[in-house]
Amino acid sequence: MHIKPKKSLGQVFLTDKNLQNKIIEACGFELRDIVLEIGAGAGELTQLISPRVAAVFALEIDYGLCEILRDKFEESPNIKIINQNILKLDFKKYFRRIRQKIKVVGNIPYYITTPIIEYLLKVAGKIDIIFITVQKEFAKRVTASPGSKDYGALSCFLQYYTEPKIMFNINKTCFYPAPKVDSCLLRLKVKQNTGLNKCQERLVFKIIRAAFGKRRKTLRNSLKGTISANKLNKFFKKFAIDPNIRPERLTLHQFINLAKA
Repeated sequence: MHIKPKKSLGQVFLTDKNLQNKIIEACGFELRDIVLEIGAGAGELTQLISPRVAAVFALEIDYGLCEILRDKFEESPNIKIINQNILKLDFKKYFRRIRQKIKVVGNIPYYITTPIIEYLLKVAGKIDIIFITVQKEFAKRVTASPGSKDYGALSCFLQYYTEPKIMFNINKTCFYPAPKVDSCLLRLKVKQNTGLNKCQERLVFKIIRAAFGKRRKTLRNSLKGTISANKLNKFFKKFAIDPNIRPERLTLHQFINLAKA
């Protein structure tokens, strides 16, 4: 069945059969798993996931595609089709009776990658792990190490809440229509205990945003107006850190120590 992608919805369909199977294998689904699929499309991944898990909640914003999915899976009792935008999904409505943590998989519109991840992390208490296709450059930023050009506030944010890993790269020709950039499958294993309370977390990310907002400056200069020079000096001395260090060389753990100090 030929389905014309809707540009307004950022629809890009994953058409390579070998890659579809590779993604499913990488997800390592088990029979007891509850899966939320974001952007089910025509159900290519849905039909591969269904026999391997207890239930699939197939989310699709396109009403026309939802009608196709309902016809296609009318005899699959463990598949529930949801015509909804992920950013507006009411988790309590669909998952309040499910005690176990769910797994998320999705081929998502790249222009809203960050908002989708941020939304999922708001309900992280319900989620075990996330597998999503993203632009390769985005994934490099997420998994970047201190000192690299890709390391920044996004790296710290997602490495604080998750354990990110690039599973494998995906050639643009595996999609229809083919995007202008190559992609990859990104795994985000959600941390169930970050070790800080909400107030401490807000302070950590306030410091991180301020630091990387002026990343060409030294940490001392980029944090002027955020942390006093006296407190910064005590921090540098206590943890034996070069006072002229730049933000991109500070590890996430060091940013946390700075917030605590």
